[in-house]
Amino acid sequence: MTPRPILEINRLGHQFGDFVVMRDISLAVQAGTMTALIGPNGAGKTTFYNLVSGRYQPTQGSIFFDGLDITRMPAHRRVALGLLRSFQITNIFPHLTVLENVLVPLALEHHKGFRFWKSMSRERDLKRQAEEILERVGLASEAHRRAHELAYGDQRLVEIAIVLARNPKLVLLDEPTAGMNPEETERMVHLIQELAQQSGTTFFLTEHDMNVVFSVASYLYVLHQGSLLAQGTPNEIRGNRQVKEAYLGGSLDS
Repeated sequence: MTPRPILEINRLGHQFGDFVVMRDISLAVQAGTMTALIGPNGAGKTTFYNLVSGRYQPTQGSIFFDGLDITRMPAHRRVALGLLRSFQITNIFPHLTVLENVLVPLALEHHKGFRFWKSMSRERDLKRQAEEILERVGLASEAHRRAHELAYGDQRLVEIAIVLARNPKLVLLDEPTAGMNPEETERMVHLIQELAQQSGTTFFLTEHDMNVVFSVASYLYVLHQGSLLAQGTPNEIRGNRQVKEAYLGGSLDS
């Protein structure tokens, strides 16, 4: 019996007034996989992520997450179900310490917010969990620095730590290596691969760097002008003539 996808999109479409930006998108993401969504600039990737995360409401189609219809569900309820998103533009608390950035979502995940911190034993427990998450993302030594003091690549790692603190089932990674230098990119790629292998969390990423995509994703979907152009394994996408043409004849490995 084929396992049920953790994310299932059926004939999804969206328009702003009379302008159609996405039409008839159907795809599925299997639990525990690393799947990628790629496409040229303006293909509709950001709109797609906004629809899946609940920022926009689709004008047609349906979205199922872990078997539940979330098409009209607000974004905060999707987060509570375990559907999390990291943003292309870093989304952290810049004037809190790195540790505090992780403690905030941990407290929220326990549904009692900062009231938990009134208990010394609970505070110690949350702090221990936060320190473990920072260890996983390689930021344990930066725990007590203000987030805005970190290098850009480390700030992106803080954002990953914040997402992990919410105990996600599916993470939408929006351009996780955007703006990074080669060393930071390599570090992020290694972390994503490690998290996917060790945690069982499902990752669905969009990324402009095809070397990153082909090194981490086991299956790819390609958007072009708001429609699904192709899907397949990395090798299948590399050899797809339509995909190459959509990228203006450029190499998909660059």
